[in-house]
Amino acid sequence: MINLKDFNYPELERWVRKQGWKKFRAKQLSKWIYTKKAGSYDEMTDLSKDIRNYLKENTKLNALELITYEKSKEDGSIKLLWRLEDSHTVETVFIPERDHYTLCVSTQVGCAVGCTFCFTTKDGLIRNLTTSEIIDQYIQTQRFVGLDKRISNVVFMGMGEPLANYDNVKKAVQIMTDEKMLGLSNRKITISSSGIIHQIKKMYEDPTFPQVRLAVSLNAPDQKIREKIMPISQTNRIEDLMKTLNSLPMKTGYRIMLEYVLIKDINDRPEDAHKLARLIGKNKKRYKVNLIPFNPFPGSPYQRPDEERVNIFHKILWQYNIGAFVRWSKGKDISAACGQLRKKEIANKSIQFIKS
Repeated sequence: MINLKDFNYPELERWVRKQGWKKFRAKQLSKWIYTKKAGSYDEMTDLSKDIRNYLKENTKLNALELITYEKSKEDGSIKLLWRLEDSHTVETVFIPERDHYTLCVSTQVGCAVGCTFCFTTKDGLIRNLTTSEIIDQYIQTQRFVGLDKRISNVVFMGMGEPLANYDNVKKAVQIMTDEKMLGLSNRKITISSSGIIHQIKKMYEDPTFPQVRLAVSLNAPDQKIREKIMPISQTNRIEDLMKTLNSLPMKTGYRIMLEYVLIKDINDRPEDAHKLARLIGKNKKRYKVNLIPFNPFPGSPYQRPDEERVNIFHKILWQYNIGAFVRWSKGKDISAACGQLRKKEIANKSIQFIKS
């Protein structure tokens, strides 16, 4: 049975015509699904009863079921845990900012990249999410928090490597940026990658992939350290990655975000900051560096550096005139590391977990 949220707008129009309906039905469906965030076909009152019955019998509207959630008392962040149809689970995080709301969405169940500082990789990759499962994280979270709190920013930084689920992520971005669907600004969508070079090139060369922001998890100033904490660097070497990023066509205002998780005594020394500055070199206007103090999780071999160490690292980058900012993790009181809420529910045997 198809899920209507798996269609971008041209596909939705073709499907509507295939059913023998007039073309404007696609516009009606899109308005109910993406503007009004309808949770059932019964809400679609300007569709005939026959059409609604056909939709109920032949299509699906929702792809997720909310299992549980946790809300931070510190900053109002909300982590939501969803059950998929095959009983696997994924997390989404709603983040209240000073002047807008951001949603961090997942793209895979688990992850195959294997970063040693990441909790999500513990189960390996189980499967990719469908387009509807990605889109429904936005729609159902928007319904959960209230339609008055419009989520304007989306970051593909949740569970999984977005560019390893290329086709479904691309279609999700098409739906998010289409004025006839969710209508979000391209500039307010960020795709975060661990640095899969050929997929980054593919995204930039693909005319059907909306131009959104790119963030790359660099996390090290040289190949030796990066290979230690990010095994993907064995085949996507840091020198080749930076060469690729330096060659990408850039649009005004679309600086690449270099994400750098600061881990105590691994990559947080002053000499690491100097190395990172030299790695960026003359291309400093192309990048913005996002310094993220490591968020500990149970069983992790790593620790978070103290605030003074973080500030020294930050100051050194600014001395090189590199735009660098410190992002302290939100929701530290609600199993903040990505994947923790999911793991906690599995441990509590409150959900069924099937590994394929």
